[in-house]
Amino acid sequence: MSENKVCLLMVFTALFWSGAFITGKIAVLQFPPFALTFFRFLLALPFIFFLLYSREREKWLPKRNQWLPLTILGIIGTFFYHVLFFSALQYTTAINSSLIGATNPVLTTLMAVLFFKEHMTPKRLIGIIFSFSGVFLIVTNADWLLISTFNFNLGDMLMFSAVFSWALYALLSRSYMQKYCLSPLMVTAYTFLVCVVISIPFVIAENPASYLSKTSVAGWLSIAYMSIFASVLGYLIQLFAIEKIGASRAAVFVNLVPIFTIVQSVFILGESFTLFKCIGALGIVTGVYLATRSN
Repeated sequence: MSENKVCLLMVFTALFWSGAFITGKIAVLQFPPFALTFFRFLLALPFIFFLLYSREREKWLPKRNQWLPLTILGIIGTFFYHVLFFSALQYTTAINSSLIGATNPVLTTLMAVLFFKEHMTPKRLIGIIFSFSGVFLIVTNADWLLISTFNFNLGDMLMFSAVFSWALYALLSRSYMQKYCLSPLMVTAYTFLVCVVISIPFVIAENPASYLSKTSVAGWLSIAYMSIFASVLGYLIQLFAIEKIGASRAAVFVNLVPIFTIVQSVFILGESFTLFKCIGALGIVTGVYLATRSN
């Protein structure tokens, strides 16, 4: 396959990932956060384990010393992130969630500097300032009364917590994969499994009978979309693209996610895209570019 076709596939992957914000916003109207997390990854499990077994048949089962790091990654990067993500969507817009989520590379860079002693370059520092200034504009909408009282939207704060969880996962996974000889596919499959298992008692506590009987087809289709398109197909195409065009070029397409989310949110969900959100989005994109290009 030509590089142009691979790049086109990555554009569709960014579209799949952006759709998770839209379908997530629809799904939280019918499912509580723990149930959404559980069903999303339960449906994805057979596909991802089939892929793991077919590609890494001789080492698809973890060794004894690999279970602890896989469990830690599953709790932090899959369980915590998605519970916080779906909780955030109950209180804030898909646009805000996607724009705050777009700061993940910047927060990862900041945490790497603070906790893993990576070097802070001037370009990185400027990128971090730009990105967090953009988030500040989006969260506050330049409302000085809100700023002075620190009365921020709960959903925005939950989404920022989700991004922190994912940034920690990104740093730990990089370290654990080297230390424990874990493949990206094994990490993905078993973090999904850990997430499903840990979600079970929380799902039971949410009293499934109270919402399952009222769930519409749209609710189940939203979960199916997030499982198959955003999780499984998105991962498969990304893995294929990394093999064909390299990790750095494949990572560039992640920047399309908030753009696609904004367009879909306006036309499908009827959300508004204000001037301050536009300025904030530009700040975030500029900051991500500066912080990651300096690597």
